[in-house]
Amino acid sequence: MKTIEKTMIAIALMAMAGTSYAEGEGGVEASVGADVVSSYIWRGGKLDGAAMQPSLSVDYKGLSLGAWGSTSIVGSGYKEIDFTLSYAVGGLTAMVTDYWCADDDTKYFEYSADATVHTYEAGLTYDFGFLSIGWYTNFYGAMGTKSNGDDAYSSYFEVAAPFKLGGLDWQAAAGVTPWENDFYGAEGFALINLSLSATKEIEFEKFTLPVFAQITANPTANRMYFLVGLSF
Repeated sequence: MKTIEKTMIAIALMAMAGTSYAEGEGGVEASVGADVVSSYIWRGGKLDGAAMQPSLSVDYKGLSLGAWGSTSIVGSGYKEIDFTLSYAVGGLTAMVTDYWCADDDTKYFEYSADATVHTYEAGLTYDFGFLSIGWYTNFYGAMGTKSNGDDAYSSYFEVAAPFKLGGLDWQAAAGVTPWENDFYGAEGFALINLSLSATKEIEFEKFTLPVFAQITANPTANRMYFLVGLSF
């Protein structure tokens, strides 16, 4: 793991160094934002209740280094910090994400395979415009296991389609996990995410405030969720 961690840090530093160099040329784009959600639902599962979810990213010519987090508003103690390094060419994006999901008493800088709560995931997506597809596989850390104790390399595949209806921006998505793993709670191939979301921008005098709602069903777990959120 030390080799993987050093490699990821080196890549991130190179990305930041490239960004610093390009800043004078005006090629850098940076963004900061936050969502407030009534529930934190991810890939068909509920991870937390009401939460604040900040984000920060720096982009340069398709190379992006981003940070995203979630902190419980209701006092459950759940915390998440994710770092993603990605590169996009046209509609194709390749990425590596470090997920850290824990509570207040969990150490962050613990990377040994048998003790870490970090999950490292590789992802590949393609956006056709009218449709997007994505494949994601855990490759190190808390990546899920099979019933026999073997590493599951838990994976997730999703298809999403955006559309407009009634003055709102909509997106319908379906996601599956292809084989047995306890990361997504599946005994084999399983449909774990069916979701429909809608976004509307509320206009004020000097700014707009996006409001979104999402309904999510997980047929495998026999669960249904409905959330609302604000984006800043």
